[in-house]
Amino acid sequence: MGTDTGSRDAVVEAVAGELSDADHAVALTGAGVSTASGIPDFRSEGGIWDQFDQRDFHYSRFKAEPAAFWADRIEMHEAAFGGDVEPNAAHRALADLEQAGVLDAVITQNTDGLHAAAGSESVVELHGTGTRVVCEGCGSRVDAAPVHDRVRDGERPPRCADCDGVLKPDVVLFGEELPVGALQTAQNHARDADVFLAVGSSLQVQPAASLPRVAARVGTLVVVNLEGTPVSAVADYDLRADVTDALPAVVDAL
Repeated sequence: MGTDTGSRDAVVEAVAGELSDADHAVALTGAGVSTASGIPDFRSEGGIWDQFDQRDFHYSRFKAEPAAFWADRIEMHEAAFGGDVEPNAAHRALADLEQAGVLDAVITQNTDGLHAAAGSESVVELHGTGTRVVCEGCGSRVDAAPVHDRVRDGERPPRCADCDGVLKPDVVLFGEELPVGALQTAQNHARDADVFLAVGSSLQVQPAASLPRVAARVGTLVVVNLEGTPVSAVADYDLRADVTDALPAVVDAL
């Protein structure tokens, strides 16, 4: 399989046609879908991990020093999500594709919850979501915002109202495994996809980076990213474009 070298409009029309004919279509999204909403990339130069020490957000530190972990977590959260963060045109386009019955699921590496906020209902969160917290004791999950307020007011670590267990951000911390159920669901989608959209991701972080290669063996792989990726050479369509322009254009072409 090779990279499509046609014009942007021709590629958009072709991708729309592939989606229209697909029985099962899914999208994988990365940080490039969220940066347009004002969320900094974590891994790029000048990103969050240039500002903060990743070791401070390791699961072992959460277990050993939960109060200090939460103090740093709030500071990092405000650096990443402190503005008025809202879904952008790419999030809305994916939600529109799902509501139109074209897209079956969105698999995301992002933890910002913006796909759900945009209206996507079938969202597979590979790394969890920062919009919730989970109790380490009883496993209950609650909205993160009130808990963040409690931490700012000095409750460190915050505790579960049901069992007094320590609350943890419902995200995959360094040192934790990805949720088995989410990863299995994502892999199933990749194997079943007639069309697989890899959108706004550098496709360098495993295991998410393996999903497009799995999909390319059985279906049509579409990469939409400003820069090339490790799977661009095997993609049926490699669209180097801003996701907030390209995805709405695909919706309009359907």
